[in-house]
Amino acid sequence: MQEAVPERKILVINCGSSSLKYEVWQMPQRASLGRGIVERIGELKGRIEQKTPRGEYAREVQVPHHKMAMQLVREALTDPEQGVLADLSEIAGVGHRVVHGGERYAASVIIDEAVVKAVEECADLAPLHNPPNLSGIREAQAVLPDVKQVAVFDTAFHQTMPPAAYHYGLPFELYEKFRIRRYGFHGTSHRYVAARALELLKRVPENTNVITAHLGNGASITAIEHGKSVDTSMGFTPLEGLVMGTRSGDIDPAIFGFLEARGYTCDQITSMLNKKSGLLGISGLSNDLRDLEAAAAQGNQRAQLALEVYAHRVRKYIGAYTANLVRVDALVFTGGIGQHGVRMRERICHRLENIGIFMDYGLNAALGSGEGVVSSPYSPIAILVVPTNEELQIAVDTYALIFGSDARVRRRRTDFAL
Repeated sequence: MQEAVPERKILVINCGSSSLKYEVWQMPQRASLGRGIVERIGELKGRIEQKTPRGEYAREVQVPHHKMAMQLVREALTDPEQGVLADLSEIAGVGHRVVHGGERYAASVIIDEAVVKAVEECADLAPLHNPPNLSGIREAQAVLPDVKQVAVFDTAFHQTMPPAAYHYGLPFELYEKFRIRRYGFHGTSHRYVAARALELLKRVPENTNVITAHLGNGASITAIEHGKSVDTSMGFTPLEGLVMGTRSGDIDPAIFGFLEARGYTCDQITSMLNKKSGLLGISGLSNDLRDLEAAAAQGNQRAQLALEVYAHRVRKYIGAYTANLVRVDALVFTGGIGQHGVRMRERICHRLENIGIFMDYGLNAALGSGEGVVSSPYSPIAILVVPTNEELQIAVDTYALIFGSDARVRRRRTDFAL
């Protein structure tokens, strides 16, 4: 008789500098029991919101630090009326989103002091993300000291890129001294949607090549060959690659020096490229696709230009990755724009017919923000829309690492997860 797979509750935490998102999953059923967010950490007035099948929980209170945020999470999860748990002891594992694992981690890992030290050492590579990620780890360890915790790195999935894909055309000593190279981000999302796409297509990684497009305020494209990332558009930082909501994406690096010679400081240029460029910078209106679509429909030429530039850059990367993969079986759209931007998906796929990507525009419109195939039946390359679920992927990794060897975790053959 086969041993029963144990049921466990996994808490997933995504801790940012001013927010803490969380979700509880029943595993291995992959059932969400509830999710919430603590916002405006460090400000005068904070807020926690939580949604569960039992109802909605909300509270406004000052949240001076992440320790207080975790205390609010604890109270919300165990609330007698709208909570998820009778007691916090029901949590059997905690999975953390960690943005940067450098070259050290190519997979998710159980957190120990060596992992904490490595995340600290990568803080220079992700100064806005790794420090708050560490805060979330430390506060979760304080609240749940006897529960194993897992780090799931955004960069890990891309550690399979070959050297030709991750090296820059810089003096090699800069890589040796400072590890300046392409790392890539959004890896957890790319991994999840690629696996889900293969499941929908009834294929396995071993004979399938996929291009995944995570399009949102932050955006990246990844080429996946036989289940492994072999190239991705984001680089040393999340600034490289596609035009995004407020990020410039690829630019001529000489622009930096040109502006500096005309009075712009390094901080001003960096802020401009990250926070005032992209869709916002081109349109002068908004970084929200919905606002730009509405403005373009009213004849706003800069809004229309921003949309066309965005689509042009995405098409350019799809074409490049198609060439390097030799054969592509599927193109997958995900992220806020990839899932909900019906018209943007059309813009991107228009003119890709010459490389075997044929969209069924009626099917695309009918699908809207749903999940499914939107390519024509005769398209050599399937086009899919797959809503991403990074929290579920983190829960899957956490459960597998903590309980996998003993619990005989049942995995789909299409999973790129551990």
